[in-house]
Amino acid sequence: MDAKLFFSECDELYTDLQKVLTELEFSYKTDPIAMHERSLIEIDEAVRKLKSRAIRFKFASLADEVYFFKELKPLFISQFIYHTRLLSVEVAKPNAGKVALKEYYDYEILSLKNFYEHNREFYEYYRRRAAYLDFKYFVRNQFDVKTKIESSLYDLDEKFRTSHDHLVSQIIANDRLEVFLLQKIEELDDRRAENLSMKKDPLIWTASKSSLVELLYSLHLTHAFNGGNIELSEIVKSVEKSLKIDLGNFYKTISEIKNRKNEKTKFLHLLTENLDRNLEEE
Repeated sequence: MDAKLFFSECDELYTDLQKVLTELEFSYKTDPIAMHERSLIEIDEAVRKLKSRAIRFKFASLADEVYFFKELKPLFISQFIYHTRLLSVEVAKPNAGKVALKEYYDYEILSLKNFYEHNREFYEYYRRRAAYLDFKYFVRNQFDVKTKIESSLYDLDEKFRTSHDHLVSQIIANDRLEVFLLQKIEELDDRRAENLSMKKDPLIWTASKSSLVELLYSLHLTHAFNGGNIELSEIVKSVEKSLKIDLGNFYKTISEIKNRKNEKTKFLHLLTENLDRNLEEE
C-alpha cells in the first residue's frame, strides 16, 4: 500500500468517526454523560483500527511519518481527550447555583492556562507551524532527552507514539475545551443574555435550511474556518446560535444533497450566477 492510499483510509476512518459522534450528540442531547461515555467507546474503536493500520504500514519517508504523527493521529486522540475531560466536567459539575457553576468553569479554564504555561515552548513551536524539529518530535524512537518530554514517555508504545504527538492532541482538545467552557460561562451571564434578547436580530436567514447547510459544508471543505482545524458540527452550532436557527440533523441534509439527481449544488450555483451577473452589470 502506498502512502496516498494509507492516508486516504485514515481520513475516511476519521470522517466516519465524526459522523457517529455527531449522531450521538443528537441522540443524547438531554444526557451529556451518556453521550460522552458512548462517544469514548466509538473513539476507542476507531483508534484501535488506526493503530492496527499504522503499525503494519511501513512509511517510505520521514516526511510521511511526520505527517501521520503530527497531523492525522492527533485528530483521533484529541477526540478521546476532549470527551474524557467533558465527561469529568459533567460528572463533577456542582449543583449549587449559577455563581458556583461559573467559578467551576473558571477553574477549568485556569487548568487549561496552566497546561499552556507548562508547555509554552512547544505551544509556540506548534502554533507557528514550525518544522525544524519535526524529525525529533514526530518520528518514532527519535526523542532527544535534552528536550522537554513527558515522564510517561518511558512507558510509551514505541510503534504508535512519538515524543510529542500526544501534546499536539492535547492542544487540539484544549482549544475545543476552552470554546465549550467559555460558551457555558456566557450562558450563565444573565446580563449579557438579557441584553442580547433586547436587541433586534440584524440578520435573519430567509433561504432554505438545506441551502445554508450546503453553504456551510462547502466552506468547511475549503478550510474557510480556523484553517480547517474545526469540526463541521462546531461550525453549524456557531451559525445556529448566531442566526437563531435549528438546522436539525445536518448530516442527513448533506446526504440528501449528495443524492440529488440533477444539480447537487443548487444554492452555490445560484450564488455564482447572481454574483457574475451583478459584476457584469456594474
